[in-house]
Amino acid sequence: MTALEEVRACHAAVWQALGTVRDPELDEPLTSLGFVARCAVEDGRASVDLRLPTYFCAPNFAFLMVADAYDAVSAVPGVATTEVRLVDHFAAEAINRGVAARAGFAASFEGEATGELEELRATFVRKAVLAGTDRVVRALLASGVDRARLADLTLGEVPATADRERLRDRRRELGLPCGDGDPLLVDPETGQPVPAGELARHLGFARLTRASQEANSGVCRDMLRVRYPHIGEQEGAR
Repeated sequence: MTALEEVRACHAAVWQALGTVRDPELDEPLTSLGFVARCAVEDGRASVDLRLPTYFCAPNFAFLMVADAYDAVSAVPGVATTEVRLVDHFAAEAINRGVAARAGFAASFEGEATGELEELRATFVRKAVLAGTDRVVRALLASGVDRARLADLTLGEVPATADRERLRDRRRELGLPCGDGDPLLVDPETGQPVPAGELARHLGFARLTRASQEANSGVCRDMLRVRYPHIGEQEGAR
């Protein structure tokens, strides 16, 4: 491999790593949302700029995205040093300084934050489990599966789709049952199967969670395009 090919391969690996980092609230990769404003790799130095839909996006979510991007890029073979900067945000200085120092959220916002963000992260992964459940269930119902059977189905009995694997991944993140023999419908807090008597309530909550998540995603995409009108669909999907 030539030096130029190595640089290109490293850049592609960094971009792929950024594709594993999600907006916690929207449960979508930063790369597909258009949140990566710049990505460069030179002589083992990776430099990434992130942008968000508004100047006032919640700093806790922003911190998680910058920190996760830093960790993902730093783990790429061939990357010796990493810089991830949030741009055009009211808390950018504190977030960038804190992530670079590996200081954590509370230390980065000393006197303002009361703790770290793992419970917040888990809360939104649980929402992602509910939203993912609705996506899988809607496809099953559209294919003619009887609603009354849903409480008895296992993950392995569901057609192998991207949505099923996405749901499995989110459950795995929370330590919830995610094997082929585990129930399709589980409580996102406890991992216990959803009893038939709770089916309607559970599915209704899952539907509302998915609708809310997708509505927020649409709003954020539109606001980002208004804020950065030069962004095209191709750049957002780069």
